[in-house]
Amino acid sequence: MKRRLPLIGEKFPQLEVQTTQGKKVLPDDYRGQWFVLFSHPADFTPVCTTEFVAFAKRAPEFAKLNTQLIGLSIDQVFSHLKWLEWIKGKLKVEVTFPVIADDMGRVAKALGMVHPAKGTNTVRAVFVVDDQGIIRLILYYPQEVGRNADEILRAVKALQIADQEKVALPHNWPDNEIIGNEVIIPPASDAKTAKERQKEYQCFDWWFCHRPLKK
Repeated sequence: MKRRLPLIGEKFPQLEVQTTQGKKVLPDDYRGQWFVLFSHPADFTPVCTTEFVAFAKRAPEFAKLNTQLIGLSIDQVFSHLKWLEWIKGKLKVEVTFPVIADDMGRVAKALGMVHPAKGTNTVRAVFVVDDQGIIRLILYYPQEVGRNADEILRAVKALQIADQEKVALPHNWPDNEIIGNEVIIPPASDAKTAKERQKEYQCFDWWFCHRPLKK
């Protein structure tokens, strides 16, 4: 039977991996924490280097959200270590998060990170996994386009707020063109609730109500 790729809302598959910080079991070793697993095509490449610097600089911000970073590519541990050493020496940025050495491609294939039309290296995939081991967000970028670490940080923050306050977050939150940094109330499921909520919240219509974040 052909193995199906994991989807949003499903449990992250259990995988034992070798990293620059020793062996780890995903998602078990991150129980109680969120993590962002992101793949890059190869060590010692320019776009990947810019991404690793960006993620490394924002690691403390992710940590404030109880979120850990994990890198991955189809390279061996010694290659990762030398590349991270180069980044620290040349660019004065220390990468403190683990990087998976998936030199056999087992993890990349299980997570759909290898796209045949783009070669044998991993594309720029991102998996955001919550503190229960559930996949909450999946992104795929081609090899030639670098990611925006701030957007991934924003998405983690938005997902956590959506969970905590049972709301939805608008485009480009917290800088939305219509409602600014406010959040959206999920649509009412019956006529009575739809009518009552227009008295409780600010609404453009019964199906579009919003409010400030709870303090």
